[in-house]
Amino acid sequence: MEKMRAIVCTKYGPPEVLKIKEVEKPAPKGDEVLIKIYATAVTASDIFIRGSQIPIQFWIPMRIMIGLTKPRKSIIGLVLAGKIESVGKNIKRFKPGDQVYGLTGFGLGAYAEYKCMKETDSMQGCLSLKPTNITFEESTSAAYGGLLALQYMERGNIQRGQKVLIYGASGTSGTIAIQYAKYLGAEVTGICSTSNVDLVKSLGADFVIDYTIKDSINLIEQYDFILDAVGKIKTSKLKEACKKALTLNGKYVSIDDGKLILDSKRLDLIKELVETGHIKPVIDRTYSLEQIVEAHEYVGKGHKKGGVAITICK
Repeated sequence: MEKMRAIVCTKYGPPEVLKIKEVEKPAPKGDEVLIKIYATAVTASDIFIRGSQIPIQFWIPMRIMIGLTKPRKSIIGLVLAGKIESVGKNIKRFKPGDQVYGLTGFGLGAYAEYKCMKETDSMQGCLSLKPTNITFEESTSAAYGGLLALQYMERGNIQRGQKVLIYGASGTSGTIAIQYAKYLGAEVTGICSTSNVDLVKSLGADFVIDYTIKDSINLIEQYDFILDAVGKIKTSKLKEACKKALTLNGKYVSIDDGKLILDSKRLDLIKELVETGHIKPVIDRTYSLEQIVEAHEYVGKGHKKGGVAITICK
């Protein structure tokens, strides 16, 4: 029986509940591929699952899905990038050696050296060929931030010349959203803290509002589309003001307005946008598998820029 290393989470709690263990290496079924994971990421979703710090409006459905008293899946982790090691007999989209990236959905399991996934989209995950011009670590940010940004920005039907505001412009989805809005031809304003102003400008934002400035509310204009890229759990007077700063037909959307759709077609589009230079995913820090506790502590503070990656295989 072959073994692999994985981060195991057998109970809810602080980052220290995460432990490296040797577990059984999975084998693909006929409709699955076996992925050797080169990188994963520590996302806000991972923090919520590990600590059971689920927003009250999602508590009951999420606990039913992830486990009532402890994680139903002891190996958590939502995002992966790696190589196909082997495929089941019914697989058509992938072949051994393909470099892939995607999300594991409620299947979780990305905090490990190997993961089996189906090639078809479902709540158990979505998978696509990764962009060829970025690292496995950067691909984790592109997958998670890209799927969030594109799904919710598509609701705005953004047109060239319109004004777009990204609240939380320096996060994983916010950094992608700025670049996608610029790709669509919008005039983009990003909201972030002082330390992230230069980053947001470098991503193409036409204007940046520093929310730490006392009179930042007075800098808000009217926008055709506003994306709340930090989610409803974080509130402020500035965010409340943003909700009212809409043009007549303007739209305000939050990244937690409904469930994330796991869509390999969107991953294909993200791949194209990355490879053509329209989007460059941002990685704040990269940790080793042995530093998973430190990585969770850092992300839990809520001040990361872009994504935080975990290198599993080199």
